[in-house]
Amino acid sequence: MLPGRHGAGIFDELHLPALPCDTEWDGSIAYLDRDGVLNIGSPDYINNVGELKVLTGVPEAVGDLRRAGFRVCVVTNQSPIGRGLWSDERLSMIHDELQSRLLEVDADALLDLILYSPHVPWAGSPFRKPESGMLMAARQLLESSGRIDGFDPEAEFHEARSAMVGDRRSDLKAGKSHGVRVFHTPEHIGLPAVLSRVLDADDEGDDIMSAPV
Repeated sequence: MLPGRHGAGIFDELHLPALPCDTEWDGSIAYLDRDGVLNIGSPDYINNVGELKVLTGVPEAVGDLRRAGFRVCVVTNQSPIGRGLWSDERLSMIHDELQSRLLEVDADALLDLILYSPHVPWAGSPFRKPESGMLMAARQLLESSGRIDGFDPEAEFHEARSAMVGDRRSDLKAGKSHGVRVFHTPEHIGLPAVLSRVLDADDEGDDIMSAPV
């Protein structure tokens, strides 16, 4: 019931490049939903590379997060895998293309980590949003550079300026459960709509009920 990790096994070593800023990483993570935040979503899923449409301004927004000292982690529910509609390999192709398009526009727009839940909603997985397991896993992987053998659900970490950005209530619930600020973004605008707020450490974020189910 563990989450999937793009490009590697879940507990493989994580090679993190230096952040494009003058300060050491303070532990801040921007946890980002994918569909509706980085790219245009679809009720029928993003099924292949041809359906991927990156939202305007997203590459620069991701770059700005990293230039401000945030690690960037995508946490996305991808139940088509658990439903048997398509494979982890197809999802990997979509995420490769997403990363490529971001970097084409902004050289700092690196996604430090991409985690996904292949589980169907009725499986009861703690790693499927609105549960906070993917965020917990991302925190422990980023803190350790992936050099762990398992996740500790009782571990405590300093989340600094961390925030969860999503277009659905399940995203915000996951962020609240994990103990970070949450920001609702309209799905047709995505991350750029809330970027300045995420970067403002004094902004306490949104209420869970501000997002659609």
